[in-house]
Amino acid sequence: MFGRRQDGRRLKLKDPIVGLTPYVMPRRDDSQVMVTQHIDCDTLTAFIRAQRDEGHQISYMDLIIAAYVRTVAKYPEMNRFIMNKKVYARNHIAVSLAVLKSMEGDDIQETTIKVKLPPESTLMDVHNLFAAAIEENRKPVTSNMTDKVATTLLSLPGLATFVVALARFLDNHGIMPNLILEASPFHTSMFITNMASIGLPSVYHHIYNFGTTSVFVGMGRIERQAEPAPGGAVRFRRVIPLGVVIDERIACGAEYGRAFSYLRELLANPAMLLTPPEQVNREI
Repeated sequence: MFGRRQDGRRLKLKDPIVGLTPYVMPRRDDSQVMVTQHIDCDTLTAFIRAQRDEGHQISYMDLIIAAYVRTVAKYPEMNRFIMNKKVYARNHIAVSLAVLKSMEGDDIQETTIKVKLPPESTLMDVHNLFAAAIEENRKPVTSNMTDKVATTLLSLPGLATFVVALARFLDNHGIMPNLILEASPFHTSMFITNMASIGLPSVYHHIYNFGTTSVFVGMGRIERQAEPAPGGAVRFRRVIPLGVVIDERIACGAEYGRAFSYLRELLANPAMLLTPPEQVNREI
């Protein structure tokens, strides 16, 4: 209560600059940093085809989420969040995802799911957990907790304004009911959207001031990227662009740099994701 949160532990950081930053930039829209990561598509495609030959229907999205979970297992600072100018270590890994339920004619229906993932998760664990959640939430009669809460809030005029304002107050002071924390897709480690599924390029999606999301990834459609070749020639390779938006307040630049380097290494060698990590690092 009042600073002791159910979803994280407050950190006392050694780096005073990182600790001071939330006071200088108190909101997430103050502190958004944007970068595009181009992931080699041919490497992932070859790996996916090999897995399908073995009966595993792996997707690009599975690989990106699994690589993020593995990165957090090694560099847990990527799973921090800021609340009320304080830095917290999240006590779980969760990924939120917008899911298209129906796109028949003019009837477009979406929902949002949130899946919790152990840091020891392998690629197959990630695939199985998300496949089950997506299948369940695409059923025509299914309404998950997020949908039910949203429907209830919109049922009476002014109810949504009052409840959201109350939720902000409770969240800021660490007394948000666990039921709301579990239902909210905005209280998550990473939010990801698959723009490629609707034929769009990658986007830089804002991170929300409401909730605790510190990372938002927009995966775009496959692109051709020119690069130098021997003899002064130019060759093209297929890449998957990831538009990444990060809350810069949770870590210093060097920590972000090593985490992104490791993420790229994992996606360049996706077989590394088939086995659990040798060690899981946790912040104290």
